[in-house]
Amino acid sequence: MSSSTSASPEPKKGLFGRRKKVKDRSKPGWFAQIRQVFAMTRKADPAAVWWMLLAALAVLVVAVVVGVLVDQLVYVMVLGIPLAVLVAVLILGRRAERAAFAQIEGQPGATSAVLGQLRRGWFYDQEPVAAEAGGTMRGMRDLHNAAMVFRAVGRPGVVLLAEGPKGPAQRLLTAERKRVARVVGEEVPVHTITVGSGEGQVPLRGVVKKIKGLPKKLSNDEAMVVQQRMKALGKNRAPVPAGMDPSRAPRMSRRALRGR
Repeated sequence: MSSSTSASPEPKKGLFGRRKKVKDRSKPGWFAQIRQVFAMTRKADPAAVWWMLLAALAVLVVAVVVGVLVDQLVYVMVLGIPLAVLVAVLILGRRAERAAFAQIEGQPGATSAVLGQLRRGWFYDQEPVAAEAGGTMRGMRDLHNAAMVFRAVGRPGVVLLAEGPKGPAQRLLTAERKRVARVVGEEVPVHTITVGSGEGQVPLRGVVKKIKGLPKKLSNDEAMVVQQRMKALGKNRAPVPAGMDPSRAPRMSRRALRGR
């Protein structure tokens, strides 16, 4: 009797008995990813196209001058053309990063999206560990006036990040810092960061750099123990603005930020 579910074909064996990797057709290729990043960047930042062309043209001009001087124009151009493409892609990556930050900046939960750029050795919660609903506008909750605190744990210790109106955000941040300090003790540093564009605040695009610049005081094993304590602590469930799902906060594409 034949089964109703068809088994996926096994990958064919190549030379020396090794199995060939089956290409996942559901994932876009390298050129498709570049096209997607380019389309997104051009829509948000039309000047990016001109900066890419200018950078590539500058590399080609330098290649032509060097080729003429050394009397090896063809050879130098063979090297210069790929280099010009590479420089244009690097410019695309930088402009794509700016466009990505511009799209999520000011949105509730944007800090959570930025924390997704942290590498191995970091633990973070996608949902806020503390939140305070904003005011009302025309009978509805104003999501942009909601204050939230997010938490990340790594070798520098515990990092608390607040976003939203300065007053409520600072109040939540202070309360959460005291709450965490009671659990982890004095030996574990607790850092606080207020995300925003005001005085004493860290812009959204500088959050990851700020976190990575914190001094490392714990080992990887100690950071994991601290994270387990944080899980046992749970979350300070304050009212979250109606109609908002923090777990569905905007996400940033790492490939877009790297330009690929």
